[in-house]
Amino acid sequence: MERASEGFNHATIEIGAEEKSRVTTDAIRNTIKLAKLHEQQSGYLAALFESDVANKTHLAIQLPTDNATSCLVDFVISYIDYVPCCIDSVRSIAGDAGINQYAEPFLNLAVDFFLKPPEASLGHTGLSELMDEAYLAHRLIEEMNDQFMVNTSMALVPIDMSLSNLIVHSLIGEPFANELDEAVLYTVEKAMAGETIYNNPKLHDYIALRRLTEGDQPLCRPCLTDQFAINMQFSSY
Repeated sequence: MERASEGFNHATIEIGAEEKSRVTTDAIRNTIKLAKLHEQQSGYLAALFESDVANKTHLAIQLPTDNATSCLVDFVISYIDYVPCCIDSVRSIAGDAGINQYAEPFLNLAVDFFLKPPEASLGHTGLSELMDEAYLAHRLIEEMNDQFMVNTSMALVPIDMSLSNLIVHSLIGEPFANELDEAVLYTVEKAMAGETIYNNPKLHDYIALRRLTEGDQPLCRPCLTDQFAINMQFSSY
């Protein structure tokens, strides 16, 4: 826990949520662009995965028989690319629901970790480093969604990254992935503790409107794994 949470910034926001979202997600996209360029020039992540695939390190991950390494790299790139989109979506929906003050602390944690990673991630390079940071961001959003669904029977954000997160957890490896999970759980429980968030009249109106317009439609988009021939062998994991 100490290693995973070192360098996290829990400071409150001093500028508007909309401006904060624009600035930070643009910075994240630029960071991702540089990491992709590094991978094109070095093939660093592909080399790491090539070794793992050859040694069958990640036995729980089901990969295609052809181009397994390139499939893993493409999956991780898509997973990382999805972070700024998810952060923007959460901020927009939280604003509509009137719960910005609860969403911002752990969104800022995800942003700060992405742009200013703690020492625990400094041994990694390029996309390998961003994979750690993307995992934290996606896990924060996943846990926030779970907490919200328990109390409202509705997902706050229509994103289902649970299977993708399990795969990336395996790629990151333990104990670091477990430490990131502990940091996520602590942050979400602290940020969403108490019932005040659910007593907000604006939130009640938002939930009623969502139920009226969406009905029984599934609220979560398919996981990223649907775009790739990747799955998990849960029975043997």
